[in-house]
Amino acid sequence: MTRDRPERTPMPVVPDLASLPYARHLRPLTDELGHDGDHAEVHLDSAEFDDVRAGGSRFSECAMTSVTFTGGAFDGVRLDDVWISRSRWIGGAWGDAQLLNVSILDSSIAGLQAYGSYWRRVVLQGCKIDSLNLRGAKLQDVEFRDCDLTEVDFYGATLTAVTFPGSSIRRARFDKVTTKKLDFRGAVELDVAQG
Repeated sequence: MTRDRPERTPMPVVPDLASLPYARHLRPLTDELGHDGDHAEVHLDSAEFDDVRAGGSRFSECAMTSVTFTGGAFDGVRLDDVWISRSRWIGGAWGDAQLLNVSILDSSIAGLQAYGSYWRRVVLQGCKIDSLNLRGAKLQDVEFRDCDLTEVDFYGATLTAVTFPGSSIRRARFDKVTTKKLDFRGAVELDVAQG
């Protein structure tokens, strides 16, 4: 006898900047983004960053709105309690990055190299994601909600409690993936290229 598994409760998402618990503490970024930077309660807004070298930097209780990152090196960057909206990442190296309690809304990610990264309690909502390299990454309690994913590479990744409600998944690679509670229910389209 097969029992239906209960539906997972969607992770909460703060819908706008003003509703963030740390919103009143946010201030504009005044220093340059650089290697091993430490940024707390900073708001990056309507800015473009080309080929920034900010590996090892940490962002805690920060917000990013209408920001574009093109290329650059953010290897080992850490995002703790970061809220991101209407932003774009085009290329760039995010290997071994750590994302904890991160919300990414209505944003675009293309060609990002995030191999070996660690994502925990991350929600991506209404995002367009193309050619994201998550080889060897560890994702735990991650939700791709109403996203359009094309050619995302999960080769060798560990996926724990990862869901895709309302999302389209095209030509994804899942070779040698380790999974626990990986849930495709609610996905609009599922096209696995490998694995």
